[in-house]
Amino acid sequence: MKLSDQAVGAVMMALQKSLMEQTDIVPVLQGFKLEVDDTNQVVVTNPPSVKAPTMKSPGTTTTETNS
Repeated sequence: MKLSDQAVGAVMMALQKSLMEQTDIVPVLQGFKLEVDDTNQVVVTNPPSVKAPTMKSPGTTTTETNS
């Protein structure tokens, strides 16, 4: 059994979120709900959401993305 590309992406999103928010990554990782798919790879069923600022106009807005 190994991590799927989706699970690796979820770990990377958790890392990005913890860096942007300057918080501990451990609670995010501990909160992951994991399943094994039909190819015997681990997937994360609840990947973290990350809000990132985007520049659209003179102000800054936030957008939410999911892994």
